[in-house]
Amino acid sequence: MHGLGNDFVIIDGREQNPRLTPAALRAIGDRHRGVGYDQLVVLEPTDRADVFMRIHNSDGTEAEACGNATRCVAHLMMAELDQDAVVIETVAGLLKGSRMDNGNVMINMGTPKTGWQDIPLAREEDTLHIRMEAGPLSDPVGVNMGNPHIVFFVEDADAIDLETWGPVLEHDALLPAKANISVASLMKDGHIRLRVWERGVGITLACGSAACATIVAATRRGLADGAAILHLNGGPLDMALTPDGEVLMGGAVAYSFTGILDTSLLEGTM
Repeated sequence: MHGLGNDFVIIDGREQNPRLTPAALRAIGDRHRGVGYDQLVVLEPTDRADVFMRIHNSDGTEAEACGNATRCVAHLMMAELDQDAVVIETVAGLLKGSRMDNGNVMINMGTPKTGWQDIPLAREEDTLHIRMEAGPLSDPVGVNMGNPHIVFFVEDADAIDLETWGPVLEHDALLPAKANISVASLMKDGHIRLRVWERGVGITLACGSAACATIVAATRRGLADGAAILHLNGGPLDMALTPDGEVLMGGAVAYSFTGILDTSLLEGTM
């Protein structure tokens, strides 16, 4: 499935969990010899929600959160259970998903964390103005949406060489758990242009948790009033903050295909 081009392999492991090794995750994620994905999700049983989703990056590491993948899983579970709302458990907590009037899927991504220890950062910093820079990028905002995000506001997000500066900043010494790196710029209509370098993945067409972090960062900086449409490479996401400070993210999801993975991929060989 994909959400705005942010693509996922979703495996139903509720009856038989494949227990994928990092080698298997990298093999499946190979876009030439495997399947290819930004994140791989394994659905697992839980007694706390409608389903538990475990999220892996294509480099074999585990991710705490992924907003677009959560929207895809919510769509699957609402169809399976014939419901208009579901609760999904992740390692970052419980997330609520619902069907929007236009058929899109909305996820309540919960309350962001903005303390320097929560991002986390290696030293005490004002997370509204972090002392971090690389090339043309400086003075970012730190937000944790279950996973760490660093958001840079720039005049033109499309002018930034994110392929060069994204990996440099992801591995900055200030970020002990690494981080997703975003560049955002305000558009004339009040919308926000957003490009993202995802931790452990690289540049993706869309990143839901980064969109959440960006609307939080923009609101904290006084650049947005708590709601905006964010335009990512793959398309728009409707973003808003609730009165309680929780982040709502709505957008389209789509199926790509269903199939059976070859055992060589599951074993980490190709």
